Amino acid sequence: MASSDPAPRRLWSPAPDARSRTRLGAFWDRIEAITGRSFATYEDMWSWSVGEGLETFWAEILAFFHVIDKADASSATSSHPEPGRVLVDDAMPGAMWFPDLRLNYVDQVLRWVDTHRERDAIIGVSDSRDRVAMTWGELAHEVARVRAGLVALGVGRGDRVAALVPTLPESVIAFLATASLGAIWTSCAPEFGPQAVLDRFGQVEPVVLFAVTGYRYGEREMDRRRELATVRGGLASVRRTVLVPYGPLDPDLVDDPRVVDWAELGRETSPDGLGDRDLASSPDDRSTPVAFDHPLYVLYSSGTTGLPKAIVHGHGGILLEHVKVLGLHGDLGPEDRFAWFTTTGWMMWNYLVSGLLHGATVVLFDGDPVAGDRLWRMVAEERVTWFGTGSPMLAAAQRRGDRPGRDHDLSALRALGATGAPLPRETFAWVYDAIADDLLLSPISGGTDVCSAFVGGSPLTSVHEGEIPCRYLGAAVASFDPDGRSVLGEQGELVLTRPMPSMPVGFWGDDDRSRYRAAYFEDYPGVWRHGDWITITERGGCIISGRSDATLNRGGIRVGTAEVYRVVEAVDGIVDSLVVHLDSTDEDRLVLFVVLDSDVEDDEVADLVAAVRVAVRTEVSPRHVPDEVHVVSGIPTTLSGKKLEVPVKRVLQGEDAEAVASRDALRDPAAWDDIVRLADSRTT
Repeated sequence: MASSDPAPRRLWSPAPDARSRTRLGAFWDRIEAITGRSFATYEDMWSWSVGEGLETFWAEILAFFHVIDKADASSATSSHPEPGRVLVDDAMPGAMWFPDLRLNYVDQVLRWVDTHRERDAIIGVSDSRDRVAMTWGELAHEVARVRAGLVALGVGRGDRVAALVPTLPESVIAFLATASLGAIWTSCAPEFGPQAVLDRFGQVEPVVLFAVTGYRYGEREMDRRRELATVRGGLASVRRTVLVPYGPLDPDLVDDPRVVDWAELGRETSPDGLGDRDLASSPDDRSTPVAFDHPLYVLYSSGTTGLPKAIVHGHGGILLEHVKVLGLHGDLGPEDRFAWFTTTGWMMWNYLVSGLLHGATVVLFDGDPVAGDRLWRMVAEERVTWFGTGSPMLAAAQRRGDRPGRDHDLSALRALGATGAPLPRETFAWVYDAIADDLLLSPISGGTDVCSAFVGGSPLTSVHEGEIPCRYLGAAVASFDPDGRSVLGEQGELVLTRPMPSMPVGFWGDDDRSRYRAAYFEDYPGVWRHGDWITITERGGCIISGRSDATLNRGGIRVGTAEVYRVVEAVDGIVDSLVVHLDSTDEDRLVLFVVLDSDVEDDEVADLVAAVRVAVRTEVSPRHVPDEVHVVSGIPTTLSGKKLEVPVKRVLQGEDAEAVASRDALRDPAAWDDIVRLADSRTT
């Protein structure tokens, strides 16, 4: 479906001197000097980076950001390390990048200690305890201490270390210590139910588990001791549990010989009886060099349907992708204070932590983001320069009429990111009206599959209302029609036609790679199909219209669910919605679920439903007027805020609810229960 507005309003443009002041501009100049070419526009440079220049592009990312190659001792100080072979095989799946490199993600983080020792590396803001600030020197020492503690617990290269912890400085320290050993990190947020945790960690069989016994969410104390006991009991592979002091503490856990206190890691009693001795390794022994594709961490798909995919990401692929996307497209550097609202169970936590790769101060938040305008207060008080959050959170603030820029001092903020769902068109304008009129707005879209974004903003591309500004350099994004032809200006499947370094190393336990091939490469052989609808405009902007497996196709007219949500949630009195198409041989019905504003009276509901139907008819298409509209108390989502479109469709079509979705993996299981009750009533 083509964009209905070929020339949307321009909301922001780069300053005239942006190219001379940004890292992307400096990189652009470098590429022109190296290649002898001149790129008149960003689109020209993007085309080169995913075409004939693909290998040169990634080799220059390595050099531009001084990535430390331990296979060549001189490369740590060289301005242009030699990477050796870049792309041995560009077939998908199976592309092999930089086989000669030996590196470690952690080296790229701790390199900043030498020049930034007394500056803040991490700030932790929490509902559960006072603010924590940690300098780069303190971070390096803590990573070394925990690394030594893990070694004492028998952790080595290839072992898995799991964490059931919030977004805390300790979670970052534990991750860096794990990765420095060549061990493999994996994490879940503590709000996950025990079965959801076991579904994930049980696949990778961790030997050490970091955990908290509880936390505070706003004014509520969340005691997770019982859930932790269930998880520990279900993971026979775990030899030791490391308790991070953060919530209610169970004395029984403290007395358990298999439990280690966080403060005791990396310490031993001195044989001379003079107290404890710190076993932290020296700064010169920060990491174990590993191959480019050595596993760094395991992330998980949403797990709403069946066992979640355990997606393995490598040191080199993540390192190169994150220095690129944050350094060039985010223009992130040591002068920045970088925050993104996320949990440790979402890839945005990994993305946020990678702000350390650029020497930025990473600001972590754990708590209720809405209570007392908490997130915006944090952005103001911590002088955050680059802030990201979920698109649904921004859209909800717009519907409430919030004005963060009026209520808080956001003068330090220069960039705002949004992800988790398509950002509604109307919210673009609200950002510039209610937050700041000079922000780089960067709605990004990608996924856990690559632990990054394919499309988003940049300091050298304008922001147009309702459009993601550009395709990212090195990401060969195209829109394919059903016959596999690239289309422009009309909706198609989001695909990648060339490999990226951060494509997964594989899925855990998928030895023959059959599940990996089936997940991305069955529809278009040799091409990555991501599962989103995308429209690429003539300006090079992108419009994401929702998941392609949840498409509303009636009478040959395909509409993305995001297009329906934009219209429905603009109706005064509607605060959230979810739509599914029940399309089978004996059924063709659109079912819409809506959540009403709390001040809507019972006698107003019928008129509100009628207004929704009119809005869809006039602004989407007459064929997509819902056949059924149901008022529910909440919309079921994953913990990262993604609407459960496909699971809702499946349960309404009669599939078993327990097989369709795991309640433990949902933000509000009661919202799912409402759908299940409705599905049951339809079949009785």
